[in-house]
Amino acid sequence: MAAGWLVAFPISILLAIVAQTLLPEAPAPQFEVNGLVALSALVVFAPFVETLIMGAVLLLLTTVLRAEWAVLVSAIGWGIAHSLAAPVWGLIIWWPFLIFSTLFLTWRKRSLLLAFLVPMGAHAYQNLLPALLIAFGVSG
Repeated sequence: MAAGWLVAFPISILLAIVAQTLLPEAPAPQFEVNGLVALSALVVFAPFVETLIMGAVLLLLTTVLRAEWAVLVSAIGWGIAHSLAAPVWGLIIWWPFLIFSTLFLTWRKRSLLLAFLVPMGAHAYQNLLPALLIAFGVSG
């Protein structure tokens, strides 16, 4: 879980910096929550729901695609989905979802429960710092 976060988070921060540098006028995603609601929504609810959806999609994709293609399709799909809220966000978010999808399929070999819990935990860690910034009005 922590290893997945260590691979996902720094590169997503680098992608965010590059996106902000190249597209400074691009709108950032807006979150209309703060405080404990923001923390709950971004650190508990979103990782839980998105991991359930991601896992179900990956289980379906791997019936017709090799694992590496399923991971890539999943990451691109999540990038597109997040782009609906803010177009540049998809350019950043595809990377963490590439890692979360890889974690899912890697842990699936050991246990379906771990396949959901490990990427869910990495996703929660991924969202923690931004959630704290949003919760306390520093960002957003």
